[in-house]
Parts: sequence; structure tokens; C-alpha cells
Amino acid sequence: MQRIAVRRRVTRIDLGGGARRVEDVLAAEEPLEIRVGGRSLAVTMRTPGHDVELAAGFLVSEGVVTAAEHVVTARYCAGTTDEGVNTYNVLDVTLAHGVPAPDPSLERSFYTTSSCGLCGKASIDAVRTHSHWTVDDDGLVLPADLLATFPDRLREHQEVFATTGGLHAAGLFDGTTGDLLVLREDVGRHNAVDKVVGWALTNGRLPLRGTVLMVSGRASFELTQKALMAGIPVLAAVSAPSSLAADLAHESGITLVGFLRGSSMVVYSRPERVGVQVHV
Repeated sequence: MQRIAVRRRVTRIDLGGGARRVEDVLAAEEPLEIRVGGRSLAVTMRTPGHDVELAAGFLVSEGVVTAAEHVVTARYCAGTTDEGVNTYNVLDVTLAHGVPAPDPSLERSFYTTSSCGLCGKASIDAVRTHSHWTVDDDGLVLPADLLATFPDRLREHQEVFATTGGLHAAGLFDGTTGDLLVLREDVGRHNAVDKVVGWALTNGRLPLRGTVLMVSGRASFELTQKALMAGIPVLAAVSAPSSLAADLAHESGITLVGFLRGSSMVVYSRPERVGVQVHV
């Protein structure tokens, strides 16, 4: 059985009150091997749960699939322990007839950690995956005061984070109504985004025009690329973006927002999508 959180006996030390044994709740972290047609493609460290979405979103991010009908089945491979018990840590995806298998250059030379989803890329050229959609022409304009509510609403729905304090979150918001469409949590920020994108793929919602991807950490190049591959025009983060993330956002037409906290934010590209008057 998969567990998204585990309980451990720990020693809690208070410099003013000594030490005591207590029970703590930790976010689960386990490897997931993603196979396509029986062939291993990648191993990522993730929080169990929504694994089919994770695999689907990963394939979108790598440019392998763009529509729900491109994936025929996704099933766990049975029996991976000495006792024959299924660990639910190996998932095999079958692509539809006519959908090209992943390029062998996409195969990772080693596993991806929960903090890095690009580790092991065969070449730097493979990092800049070509997107099936463009976002430059997305006409979304959302009020800045609406955008400013997204971080608190994201935090309110982080159920596992509330008990463990150890998970990243990615939420997809409707840029017009402000409705939270889906939220996913994971020890890896890239996995949380892949789960959101996988949800969209399996529900036939790609490209995600008119939406905002809100992430609980920083905005890396990798997350910006995943937003582009899903057709998301706005990426917002509570922390800082990297320079490469800002470059990609500028080149592709994504509105990149960082330091979204309280009533302030920093817009690094395409500020016209955020409905405020800009004073130079």
C-alpha cells in the first residue's frame, strides 16, 4: 500500500526544556520507475500518489505526448520484493499506435532526485524541449489583486504539508474566474507540476490556455519549460526565479511572476497580462 506520509519516533530537543521522545509525521519519498512499452525511461524520487498523472505529465514535459488518446494504458508492474509484494514503484505506460516512442536520448543516465528533475539529461540541447503549443498569443489578463490571493489559497489546500511541513505544491488556477482547478503535492517541485500537467492531459484539457500555474517554491528553468509544454501562459512563484527561467519566459511569451507574497510581486516578463498600470 502506498503511503504519502509516515510516522516516526524522534527526539525533540528544546534548549530551554531538555529533550523528549515524540511521534513525528514525515512526507513519504520513494522511487518511481517510469517505463514506456516495457522500456525504462526514468526513475524519479517522488511522494507516492497520483503516479499515473506524474508519468503522463512527465511525458508531456518531454514532448512525447500531447493528448489523452496518446496514452492507452498505465499500469503498475507486479511484485518487486522478495515476497512478491507490489511496491507500486514501477509504472509502465503503453502509447497509442502511431505515437513515436521516446527518443533514446531522453533516457536518464541516473535517477532524478526530488530536488532536480533535469539531472541526467543526455545533452544540454535536450533541455530546451520543443513545445507543441505557443503561449505568446494567449490573451489572458488577470487583476493583480486576484493573483495576489493565489499563494494563500494554495497553502490552504496543502493537506499533507499541514501535517509534515515537507512538501512542495503546484496549483492550477483559472485566470479569469480565479477558481482552483487542481492542486498536487510532492517532495519534488517538478513532480508536483508534472502531476498537475498529467491531470490536465488525462482530462483532455491541454493546452491550458488562460490558466495560471502557482508553485510554492522558486521558479526554475525546468518549471518554466513544463509550463510552456502544457501551454500555460502565466507561472507564479512565492520565491525567486532563476535567470534562465526568466530568459525562457521572455523568449516564449510566458508571464513569469516571482516573490508573490502578500500585496507585492515582481513580474519578470509579459507584465501586460497582470492588470495594473506600470510606472517606470
